[in-house]
Amino acid sequence: MNTNTELDSRSMASEPGSPTQSAGKKKMEVVSELSSPTFHSMNSRLFERGIKTLLSIRKSARSLSKEKGKEGTGTWKRKGISLRFHKSYEENRTTDCNGVEETGEKTEQEPIQGKPLSVMEINELIQKRQLLEAFASIRYLEDETMAERDADKYKDNPQEFERKSKDVDLLYNSITNAIQSIVMGTLEHPTVEDTMLTSLVTLIAWEEAAHPNTGNPSGPGSDSLGKPRYWREYWKKSVRESARKRVLSIPMASKEEESSWLDLHLSFLQKHLTKDLLKIKLSVKKCYPEEYQVCDMYVKAFHEAIASHLQHLSQRSLEFRELYILLNWVANTYHSELFLGHPDLKPEVKTENLSLLLTPGDWDQLKKNYITSAKEEIKSYFGNILRLEVTGKWEKEVDPEEMENLYHSSLSFDIQTIIGEYMQISGKISRSLERKMLELCLAELHEFIPRFGEKFMTTAQDSPIFVPCFVAYINSFHDLMSRLETVFKVNTEELWKILADLTRKFKNIFFNKLKAKAQPLLKKILTKDWILAKEKPDSLALAVSCFSEHLQHMKEPMGQELLQDVHKYVVREYIKQVIKHRQKMNRGMRQKVSEKMNQEARILNDRLMDQGSDSEWLLPAIHHIARIIGEKKKDKIKDYIQELCQDYPDIRKGHILAILELRGLGRTRRAAICRQGYHRLESPDREEGSTLFAEIDDPVNISCF
Repeated sequence: MNTNTELDSRSMASEPGSPTQSAGKKKMEVVSELSSPTFHSMNSRLFERGIKTLLSIRKSARSLSKEKGKEGTGTWKRKGISLRFHKSYEENRTTDCNGVEETGEKTEQEPIQGKPLSVMEINELIQKRQLLEAFASIRYLEDETMAERDADKYKDNPQEFERKSKDVDLLYNSITNAIQSIVMGTLEHPTVEDTMLTSLVTLIAWEEAAHPNTGNPSGPGSDSLGKPRYWREYWKKSVRESARKRVLSIPMASKEEESSWLDLHLSFLQKHLTKDLLKIKLSVKKCYPEEYQVCDMYVKAFHEAIASHLQHLSQRSLEFRELYILLNWVANTYHSELFLGHPDLKPEVKTENLSLLLTPGDWDQLKKNYITSAKEEIKSYFGNILRLEVTGKWEKEVDPEEMENLYHSSLSFDIQTIIGEYMQISGKISRSLERKMLELCLAELHEFIPRFGEKFMTTAQDSPIFVPCFVAYINSFHDLMSRLETVFKVNTEELWKILADLTRKFKNIFFNKLKAKAQPLLKKILTKDWILAKEKPDSLALAVSCFSEHLQHMKEPMGQELLQDVHKYVVREYIKQVIKHRQKMNRGMRQKVSEKMNQEARILNDRLMDQGSDSEWLLPAIHHIARIIGEKKKDKIKDYIQELCQDYPDIRKGHILAILELRGLGRTRRAAICRQGYHRLESPDREEGSTLFAEIDDPVNISCF
């Protein structure tokens, strides 16, 4: 049952002997004075005097009960007990800076007589928020009931005592509810009712003085008579409840209604609660004594309410962006100038002693969810990079861009951007999350590079853009490795191994494509059509350069090394084709072959050197063989063989015999020249891999001796 309703019904039944109209008029005069605005602003000295007066009521009532006990009448008629307020009070009071009134020194001792109010009238005062007047009347009723109990008035009628005790208890509970309502409404109303709050402070002080805390909590019914009501604790509880409701009242859209629902909600939370805290600092705080520590109390209450609210939010199924927003808000925004650290709130709002906004368990779980979600996000981003390359470049056969004479791909930039952004936002939360994000990105990169390579080879292997894209991607991955080492301080040893394997696969496809283009032309060497010049001398160079020209747009040293491999490949394959030829040629044909070989070798060498090859050591190889084939004087052939062996120490006897056989020399002559001209020498001071004939199989297996 509602306390107020119960009080109304009970008061009608229990107050048959209510005061007369004239007595009521006098009584209302007292009430009017009690409820005047000036009364509500008394300072602490007036509080003490008023409290002493109220305490004298109890003493007076008990004295009366003792006197009646001596008379032995068995009954006790209600008498009007004076509420001791002085006539000069209105004339001598002033108001201090906090809105609490002070009284003058001169007071008249003659008390103003007043009559007690009925339960219903007291309840009406409570409903009208005239709490000080109501408290004075409840105290009278409480003392009266206690005095009558001590005089054994209820010995034969204990139900009447229970009824009156219950009335007192219900009236006090009504004031308790009013206290809660006032505190709850403090932040809800546009302006602060200073008089109401200062009266509230007065009320709590009066109750504490009237009911000293004995350490025994009050309970319902007669046991609570004269016991503390703990209104200051109710005030604190109301502050906490007010903060909780304010936090829960902040607008929050659903995810379906607004994708940025959490960001917006936390922004609203900052805005509204900052406004509340400013209101507390500027308007509410001055209504309370320093001992109430109002700002600290409200800050702690809001902190607890926000912590509880965030704990519930963290239990939701949050996406990566939402998890980041929540983590970042807790780690950075909450204590920053955007919220509790706002300059306008200083110095009253202190955050040093606040507990953790989230428990360590909740915080760790939130970070785990963030890491798990980030892993899927990063994988998705890398997948998008691959998908854009497939649909935007490979399927449409779009050539890569050229920047500073190098083929360019956005791969390195895109990957660095992903890594950098995830590390940056995570680093704002904690260093450990920043390191974890780097580890996640690198782990995904270990999987992405092979996956990217396989997709590229299967999708674009037969495309005309394969070679330029191959160059662009190798450039990009090499740039990525360098940036990971210098910018992100990453140990890239394992990544280099993965990239080396990918590069090897790309090179194999590249040389297979080169071979497919060059082999048909190489096979025509020394054929009748070739000798008759039906094939242009630059045909082979043109076929090779359509691949090698792209290598000059590859980063050094990778591009030059690959161009050298192409140069060596073509010279080696050219010599293979020449020395395996078995057709006999007359002198005139040998002259034409020699001239054609020299011309093609010169064109091929010049073209590759112009593109960036520095393998000048390959130039004499075909020239030496051409001179041997075209030399008329057999005695000079021995000198040419010696020069060939000098320039290419890796040449074997089988190679020399095949060249001499191509020249048309007989077996005996070939053996003699081989004995005189072939001398195996130590390899010259060349770079590793600069061998030529060692990679050419002997075309014949004939001994020179």
